[in-house]
Order: sequence, then structure tokens, then C-alpha cells
Amino acid sequence: MSPVLLIIIAATAIISYIAFSNHALFEKYKFNVGAILRNKEYVRLISAGFLHADLMHLLFNMMTLYFFGPIVIDAFGAFGFLLVYFGSILLGNVFSLYLYKNQSWYSAIGASGGVSGILFASIAMIPDLPIYFFFIPIAIPGYLFGFAYFGYSVYMMLNPRQNDNIGHAAHLGGAFFGLVYAVALQPERAVQNALYLGIMALPLMYMAYMVFVKKRVG
Repeated sequence: MSPVLLIIIAATAIISYIAFSNHALFEKYKFNVGAILRNKEYVRLISAGFLHADLMHLLFNMMTLYFFGPIVIDAFGAFGFLLVYFGSILLGNVFSLYLYKNQSWYSAIGASGGVSGILFASIAMIPDLPIYFFFIPIAIPGYLFGFAYFGYSVYMMLNPRQNDNIGHAAHLGGAFFGLVYAVALQPERAVQNALYLGIMALPLMYMAYMVFVKKRVG
């Protein structure tokens, strides 16, 4: 395993585990619209990526990062991996801030924005990348998984729940960053895989219509 990937996984696991039993730490560094806009606590835009709701949330994100991180590292190097990972966390949370700027109660945590960026950078390069789910032996092509993932995240983003700490908008922003990064650096693959990428992006087109035309932000 790449040392960079190992450090990211270890740091996230340690900080998340500490925050499970340290409510003050959790509250101080989670993504919260009111704290960021009123108190200018911009560190939350990144620090929320090191916190998780529970052990399963943490394990799912870190396992996804473990399996797909090497694909991005092989393609773009350690620096490219870090750029995609932290860029996706940042863009995902900035997108959340834009969407929910009038909902000061809105909070979210998790590395899912960064993990989504890594996952979708991988899928952008290999659209038929086999994706497996727990206890299901049949692989789903990456672009179909991406379509379902985007569709679910768009629905949950447009219909936020006050007790749902999962950052669905951050998932979308992070995935978009990873997708665009991979396409920009390997445009020849984007041309070859235009049909697959187009299918995967359909929910994003719907989201853009609802957010920027219909002005619906949840």
C-alpha cells in the first residue's frame, strides 16, 4: 500500500475513533452551516472529512478508499491522489454550504466527499470497472453504479432530513471533482467513454436543472 494512502486511512480512523466518545471534538470540527458562516470556522470544510457517524460509516469509507485509492495513485501519482482527495472534500463541502446557506442547522460529517472523488476518478478512467457489494457476488459496471449513486445522492440532497448527518451534497461535489479531474488529465479516455460517462451524468443534469433553474436547494 502507498505510504500516502496508509497515512490518510490511519489518520482518519484514529481521529474518527477518538471523536466517537468525545462529543466536544465532534461538535467543534463537524461541518455546520451556522458555525462556518457566522463564526467563520472554515477549518470545518476540511476537518469534517476526518469525522464519521459510527464505525460502519468509517469502515465503508476507508475500505472504498483502500480499494480504489491505488488506481488513482497509479494514474496520477501520490500528489494527484492528495489533490483529488482533499479537493473533493473541499469542493463537496463548499457545494453543501452554497446549497444550505439559509439552513443554519445543517450539519454533516464524513470522508465521503473525498472518497467519492477517488471512486469517480477511477470510474472515469475505467467505466466498466467492476463494483462489488457486500454479500452480492455479481459485479455492477462502474458507470451503472455511478448512475445509481448520483441518483440516490441527488434525491437525498434535494430532500434533506434534519437528523441525517450524511453529507449527500458533499458526495456529489466530491464525485464531480474527481470525475472532472480525471477527464481533464486524460481527455482521450473521456472521448472513448463518452456514452458511459453521459449515462452516469444524467442525474447530475437533473440536479443542475433543479438547483440552478428551479432554484430548489432542499
